[in-house]
Parts: sequence; C-alpha cells; structure tokens
Amino acid sequence: MKDKEDYEKDLASIRKMMERSVKFISLSGLSGVLAGIYALAGSAYGYYTLYYAQPNFENYGTTNQDQRGLILQLEIVAVLVLLFSLGTGLILSARKAKKLGVTVWNATSKQLLNDLLIPLCSGGLVVIVLLTKEYFSLAVPMCLIFYGLALIQSSRNTYDEIKYLGFTEIILGLVSALLPNYGLIFSALGFGVMHIIYGAVMYFRYEN
Repeated sequence: MKDKEDYEKDLASIRKMMERSVKFISLSGLSGVLAGIYALAGSAYGYYTLYYAQPNFENYGTTNQDQRGLILQLEIVAVLVLLFSLGTGLILSARKAKKLGVTVWNATSKQLLNDLLIPLCSGGLVVIVLLTKEYFSLAVPMCLIFYGLALIQSSRNTYDEIKYLGFTEIILGLVSALLPNYGLIFSALGFGVMHIIYGAVMYFRYEN
C-alpha cells in the first residue's frame, strides 16, 4: 500500500515538473485583477470625459477638431492602462516565478510572448488604420477581437482558462461592433470585469 502511495506521489511530482517545463505557470492571477481595475478606471475616466466634462459631445465619431482632441485623450489613457497592466503583470509574474523556483524568462515564456505579439501587433496596426480613417466606433471591437485571438493563440503555453477568456473577449468584440455607441461599456466589460473575474478564479485556483 505504501509503495502505491509513493508511486502516486512520484507520478504527481513528474507531472508537475513536466507542466513547469512546457507551460508558463508564473502568470499571476492577481495581475489580472489589477489589470481589470486599471481598465475600469480608464473606462470611468473616458465616460466622464465624454458625457460629463463635455456635455455637448454628440455624434461620436465625427471629424471636428474638438472630438479629435477627446479621442486623443482616450488614446493616451488606453496606453497608460496598457503600460500599468504590463508592468504589474511583469512584476507579479517575476515574484511568483521566484516563489515557484523557476525562471520567468525561458523558452516557454519566449514562445508565449511570440504567440501574443503576432495578433496583438496586427490588431494594433488595424486599430491605428481605423483611427486615422476616423472609424472611431470600430476601435474597441477590434481591440477586443484581436486581444481575444492573442489569448487563444497563447493559451497552449499557459493555463487553459486563458483560452476561455479569449473566446469571451471575441464575443464581446463582435457584439460591440453591432452596438458601436456602447464601446466604453464593452471595453469596461472585456478589459475590466472579465479580467477581474478571470484573475480572481486563477488566484484562488492556483495561488491561494
């Protein structure tokens, strides 16, 4: 009986070592929660700027100079949210990797980064083109869709839950494309609420 228990423990240890070697397990659930909070804060700022600070702002997506200035403000906020999210993710992932006794920069993390960058960079270029052509209402849907594609593409190198988050982002992006006047709401749902839910699930499942 004891031999059987030892055998099962050995198998569990081997399985754990194999998972560490082929999957990026240093991803922190807490970073997802914080990224969601940053996104909600950015969305709240955008909503206030559009509908309270500028009470005469109407016909979102037209070409007058004032509206282009507001769009630029929102773009800056989006970039700041992205930078804060990436910085937080790197710091917390490095801390988790140290705790697990693994290196955060290895062959798996390099492949993960490569899988993320291809759809994210492609999506970023598409969004830039849309913004230069002043199709502002399509920016949020494209961000959600390409972000979802990036998550699905990278899920093979990390936790499987990432894939389901990716599908959710794509669905939200498609619905957002059908309801262009609610871009901020879908942005808050996709980048804010869903990140918080996903991060909390990951934290309590793998880190707590």
